[in-house]
Formats: sequence, structure tokens, C-alpha cells
Amino acid sequence: MRKRVLITGASRGIGKAVHELLSRDAGIEVLAPARSEMDLCSAESVGSYMEKHRDIDVLINNAGINLLRGIGEIDDTAVKAMLSVNLEAPLRLIRHVVPYMKQVRSGRIVNISSIWGVRSKELRTLYSMTKFGINGMTKSLARELGPFGILVNSVCPGFTNTELTQQNLSSEEQDEIRKDIPLGRFAEPKEIAGFIAYLASEENTYITGQVLVIDGGFLA
Repeated sequence: MRKRVLITGASRGIGKAVHELLSRDAGIEVLAPARSEMDLCSAESVGSYMEKHRDIDVLINNAGINLLRGIGEIDDTAVKAMLSVNLEAPLRLIRHVVPYMKQVRSGRIVNISSIWGVRSKELRTLYSMTKFGINGMTKSLARELGPFGILVNSVCPGFTNTELTQQNLSSEEQDEIRKDIPLGRFAEPKEIAGFIAYLASEENTYITGQVLVIDGGFLA
């Protein structure tokens, strides 16, 4: 029987790399809904989609947004957007997939966090608030769901060579960041994807409740 994987935010970057990697496995069916199919900002949209897809074996909460704001520039609209996509949507999706996972006494949940959910810096108040939050969610759920054979982990990528990185950082800024990475380069999306795929697989039998950093040594 094919395993059914649901991944959010699969149109680009790390999510796209995970989607492509998992889709090569004939034993896996990958669901990667577009926003028109499931709007993560809408509880009703999430609920409607999940009513049609109850039997999820693996959930990968990858979608996220990052609004860089100083504290004086943070308004309620930004707060609502960040909480909705980065924290509330993952929780809603987990709530929908857990009953089936409990029924079959097996499941894998991988939450994509960030190095800014382990350490932070200026202008990342909102982003870190949500990413520290999802790491806390991961730890609590790992303890609650472990007795049912459900493994829950967070992956915290560092600087990765994605479209957003290229758009948001100039060549000079990227060069400066590389100086602080012991490996001297950004990660490639496929490197992060491979680790996520392992955590989501049946090969992972004992890793749960972990906040796992992949950053080339940046936080070391």
C-alpha cells in the first residue's frame, strides 16, 4: 500500500526539492496542494481539504513566511499573517492527521523551522516567535504521540541557496554570510530535502522530539 505524504509550500525552494525527491519513490503518493486548493490562512479551507484527505501517513509542514520588521513597524496585520501561516496552520494540519495516524499506530510529522527558531537577531521578532513556537509544539507532541508510534521532529535549515535567498540578499551580503559559515557555502535545497525525507521515512524508527539544525556549522 502506498504511503500518502502531505507537504505544504512545495512550489519552490526546500519544499520543491522535498516534493521532487519523494515523488521518485513509487511507494509514495505526494499531496502538495496549491493555495487555490488549501489556503493556510483559512481554517475553513484547511478543514475542507483535509476532510477529503484523512488518511495521511506523513505530514511535512514546510510553508512559511518571513516578514522582517522592527518592533515599531509590527502591526496587527503582520502579526496575524505570521501566526496564521507559520504556527496556526501547522497545528491545524497536525490536528487533522493525528486521528488516522493513531488508528494505524504509525506516522511521521516533520515541521520545518529555522536557525532563527534556535537563535535570533534583529528584525526577526515575528519570525522567531513562530519558529521557536513550532519547536515547542514539536517537543510537546512528540511526548504525547510517541505511545502511538508517531514521530515528530523539527528541521532548522540555515542559509540555503533558494530563490528567496537570491531575491532578498545581494551578492555582497551573501559573501559576508559565507564568511561565518564554517563550510564556506550555503546549503543546496536537495541537501535539506534528503534529511527531511529520512525523518519522514520508515527508516527513522527512534528519532523524535528533536530540533535538528542543518546550517553548515553557522550556529556552532
